[in-house]
Amino acid sequence: MKKVVLITGAARGIGAATASLLAKSGFQVCINYVNNHAAAAALVKTIVEQGGVAKSIQGDVSKEEDVEKIFEYVKNNFGQLDALVNNAGVLSTYSRFENMAVERFSRLFGVNVFGTMMCSKKAIGMMSTQHKGKGGAIVNISTAFVKNGAPNMAVDYASTKGAIEVFSMGLAKELATDGIRVNVVRPGMIDTQIHADGGDPDRASKAKDFVPMKRVGQASEVAHAILWLLSENASYCTGAVIDVSGGI
Repeated sequence: MKKVVLITGAARGIGAATASLLAKSGFQVCINYVNNHAAAAALVKTIVEQGGVAKSIQGDVSKEEDVEKIFEYVKNNFGQLDALVNNAGVLSTYSRFENMAVERFSRLFGVNVFGTMMCSKKAIGMMSTQHKGKGGAIVNISTAFVKNGAPNMAVDYASTKGAIEVFSMGLAKELATDGIRVNVVRPGMIDTQIHADGGDPDRASKAKDFVPMKRVGQASEVAHAILWLLSENASYCTGAVIDVSGGI
């Protein structure tokens, strides 16, 4: 039986690249998305045409009822869960902290932190050997912004990812005897659409000179790190953070 992976926020960017790679590597893929039904449907169609197994489910991970719906869909359509990639994340317009509206804090923490926590909780119920599961792996997505806090740009976003890293470290230790490994991938300046959410679509390319490797990264490069962490090659790896940042 092929392993089943749920990837949140997988209609675009790193999530979509990860879905494609994991499908090619033999995973059955459940693609979660919020609004972009057309992109999710196109991704599923491509994966299936290439011989893979994929289905999509709409849902906002910041809402508990949607998280319940997503995992019920996984149970009903795949029968099991072997891996979770908490990729769903939002970024607001770049700004100094003092100019940020309080409302955006709730939105960012709701998706980036609470969404990751709620999805992880449901995944544990399906994967933990203490709940008669087969074990599994969770990969949480952070950002290289945690290293400097993203001043004058996205202090709130960086803070959500700092919370994710602390959460991941504690959860990895807590689940070490449940057969579940928990690790983090920390992307740097990756060429994805998320920069447009910050109001600067060309942010990655403009910042490449600050990257020691002098280039932006590709979503596929992050996807390969995620694949390794989900694979048996990483069977003794938990509580780790892998930087995919060109040396930042």
